[in-house]
Amino acid sequence: MRERKLLLNKREIDRIYKQLDKKGFTSVPLKVYFNQRGKVKLEIALCQGKQLYDKRQAIRERDQQKEMARAKKRFK
Repeated sequence: MRERKLLLNKREIDRIYKQLDKKGFTSVPLKVYFNQRGKVKLEIALCQGKQLYDKRQAIRERDQQKEMARAKKRFK
């Protein structure tokens, strides 16, 4: 349960911190796995949040899926 240093050089760490300070950026874990020595490896990515129009489209698609599921349930 102890903290570990990132295996990156100082310039790479600074670049990641600058990106995280910007509005809308976040770090996301992509993969977690064990190597041959039994050490845990974590692959991370920097991602930017959705724009308003993307959210509207996602909501619209989700509503359509719910409506289709209700229709299937009614006709069974």
